Amino acid sequence: MEQSIQINADFIEQETNFGELVELLREGFATREYVIPQRSHHNFPNPKTNKESTLLMMPAWNPGKEAGVKVVTVNPGNGDLGLPAIQGSYLYLDATTGVLRAVMEAKSLTAKRTAATSALASSFLSRTDASSMLMIGTGALSVNLIRAHGTVRPIEQVFVWGRNLGKAEMIAKELTNKNFNVIPVSTIEEKISGVDIVSCATLSAKPLIHGDMLVPGQHIDLVGAFKPNMRESDNAVMARASIYLDSLESGLEESGDIAIPIQENVIESSDIQGDLFNMCSAAVSGRKSNEEITLFKSVGHALEDLVAAKYYYSKYRK
Repeated sequence: MEQSIQINADFIEQETNFGELVELLREGFATREYVIPQRSHHNFPNPKTNKESTLLMMPAWNPGKEAGVKVVTVNPGNGDLGLPAIQGSYLYLDATTGVLRAVMEAKSLTAKRTAATSALASSFLSRTDASSMLMIGTGALSVNLIRAHGTVRPIEQVFVWGRNLGKAEMIAKELTNKNFNVIPVSTIEEKISGVDIVSCATLSAKPLIHGDMLVPGQHIDLVGAFKPNMRESDNAVMARASIYLDSLESGLEESGDIAIPIQENVIESSDIQGDLFNMCSAAVSGRKSNEEITLFKSVGHALEDLVAAKYYYSKYRK
């Protein structure tokens, strides 16, 4: 019997080509072969950090081909312990025999597939000439989001904001040799109205992006705030923007960016323009004009994990 393999973070980092991964995700969202059960979401107390942790289990399968499940914890207090907030593993299986093909480091896999998914959405929703970007947040996702957006749009100028300016400076230094001019900034307000794409990946419980900051033609990419009581944007943002999700089924319930404005009657679920499934299958077109403000809210989807796991497994076997 074939032995299962271990795929670590270093391999995932070295072997990622965002252009390739974006196109595989485009194919995955367009097909109807995948079966995606609702993910299991459990919150539990964490007395040592005094910040609630979350256990996520995300299964998916392509009958007769491959299957997998991601087991992840999100621990907001890990920053104080010198550890990444996201911890976990991905189990990649043969869908016919159930044999475990590989165990993959889930934090890196999640970061890559999440960034590639945002870039996929941007290919439908941002202006084709978008050349500037504000990255809000300095966690593991930030560098990946910048690189991924740069594969689908001609990004030249990137501004980075974080609560710790030193971390923003480190990101600018890390991307020095890339095709971007990366500049750390001390406030969101000083640059947000002057960029084409705003990407936000934080664990903020309160809005960081406000509707009166936005200008026509922008694309807003919301990646953090994965709980119903967390949000990165205020009601005015939602009222101004054309809203799209990675998945209508989970996105309406799991993120405060969507759930709270619906509860407060700022928007209705019928105001959501579409998701990646109907954009990738050409049932929905995406951006309609250069003046439109578009918004993509990502909550994560198990299809993304399975597509990425198959991608890295194939690369490892080669």
